[in-house]
Amino acid sequence: MEIQCKKKNSLAIIPARGGSKSIKNKNIKSFNGKPLIAWTIEQALASNITRVVVTTDSEEIKEIAIKFGAEVPFLRSKELSSDIMGIEPVIIDVLDYLKDSELYFPDCVALLMPTSPFREINDINIALNIFLNNEVSSVISVTPAVANNNPYWMLKEESNSVVKLFNGQNLSEIKTRRQDLPDVFIRNDFIYALDPKNLYTNNPGLYGENPKLMKVSESRMDVDINTELDWNKAEILFKTK
Repeated sequence: MEIQCKKKNSLAIIPARGGSKSIKNKNIKSFNGKPLIAWTIEQALASNITRVVVTTDSEEIKEIAIKFGAEVPFLRSKELSSDIMGIEPVIIDVLDYLKDSELYFPDCVALLMPTSPFREINDINIALNIFLNNEVSSVISVTPAVANNNPYWMLKEESNSVVKLFNGQNLSEIKTRRQDLPDVFIRNDFIYALDPKNLYTNNPGLYGENPKLMKVSESRMDVDINTELDWNKAEILFKTK
């Protein structure tokens, strides 16, 4: 019964500002037959999350988000919609508005980025279940960083043009077999499930003191859409999903 009560207090926040330099109108551009943001809204509505809010500064995005079933209770300020603004103040803006206007404050926030259409409904449900059934401050969906995506195979050029491994070791110390690389993970932006209180501490952030990873198989298709090349690859791959 306790979990059911908490589920009623879970909130999906989908950030979608109007300005996009890399892809014009990215969040509402048609992606395989519907606006890109619609895929994320529909996933959230079909999941165990019971309230879905889009935060945007755009009237056009607001209209489309509402059409597909999300709430857009207010328009975000221009100050919080610049391309240099971090995500934490944007989430706090939503939480503060709902707390002040409705006395509503969720037990769990699910941050869903609209640029991740390869997310599945079950990803949301699994993350929410992990959060609600464990003493954790957040759940982060990740994918194994394999081969050349593993930082232990990444190189950096130092100020004196000397090339070393990312951690400062000489290239002679590189692990030559993929199987010997340490297990590390890439945030895939499918979902961040978090205790909203993480954002109201002396060191505010998404993760809190006790984060947990939700590990997604490396065989899953995933493109985080940020550039035209990402968009083109994602559209092709999505059709084969």
